[in-house]
Amino acid sequence: MKQKHFKNNFKGDFKNMKLHKLLIALFVFSLVLGASATTFAQDEEPWKEITEEQYLKQKEELTQQINNLKSDINALDNEVKALTSDLKDKDAKVKKAEEELKGLCDAAEYKKELEKVEKVVMDKDKSGVKVEDAEKMVAKLEASKCKCMGDYSSRLAKIKKELDAWKNPPQKADQYTVVKGDCLWKISNKFYKEPRAWFAIWEKNKDGVVSAPPKVPKTIKNPNLIYPGQVLRIPALTDAEKKAAVEKTKSYKNKWVKRVKKTDTTEVKKEEKKEEKKDVKKDDKKDVKKDVKKEEKKDVKKDEKKDVKKEEKKEEKKK
Repeated sequence: MKQKHFKNNFKGDFKNMKLHKLLIALFVFSLVLGASATTFAQDEEPWKEITEEQYLKQKEELTQQINNLKSDINALDNEVKALTSDLKDKDAKVKKAEEELKGLCDAAEYKKELEKVEKVVMDKDKSGVKVEDAEKMVAKLEASKCKCMGDYSSRLAKIKKELDAWKNPPQKADQYTVVKGDCLWKISNKFYKEPRAWFAIWEKNKDGVVSAPPKVPKTIKNPNLIYPGQVLRIPALTDAEKKAAVEKTKSYKNKWVKRVKKTDTTEVKKEEKKEEKKDVKKDDKKDVKKDVKKEEKKDVKKDEKKDVKKEEKKEEKKK
């Protein structure tokens, strides 16, 4: 039925194309004649304004244009015929292949089995069939050559998609209360068997956990800091979502390492500056102390000299 539909559409398209080209040709021809008519209409007696030589020349040009358009139409006709013939050949080959397939498999039996499996998989809750048994039924359909006939391959693809969803149902969303010693890494491993998927849990709770005891943060701004008593949302993840969460974890880790390195470098520079300032202050204090001691020594010497002179004067007076 599909082949007939395609064939009819194909023929219709070529008929439309042929008609379209013909209309274009007639339109161009009418423009040429219109232009000539306009030229003649500009004068009351155009035959008096045109010579026989000019008339024959215009007639020859228009005749050539008409012949060119006829040639284009003939070329399009030949193209349509060639394509139509090619389509017939392909139709014949398809029919031959279908006949050969019918000889290799029982199409009626395959259709019956396909419809049966469709009902089982599409209405799995009522079918009473286990997913393992449904998988065997689909494998049997997949192994048959009849799957290439008609629309069987597309229907089988839908069945397989539904079967995959049946085999790997998404986990139900859950909640978890943090206890002492917990971290997102441990919690992720507990629920997903994949510790590196912790980023998904953090995303669901960083702007607000389900609940938390008094004086305990209600948000998780830093994924490395969670507190006992916080109730976290644990999102259900498919395998694809789990992989995406792992990639986000890796990306976050790389950014965090770079940030830490920058912070460490900045802290080292700050410490170096502090040490330099301390050394400068120590040196300044030492220099000040030295200067003070020098001044004290000078003052002591001066005072001693003064006292000696005073004593000498007293001795002289006594004499």
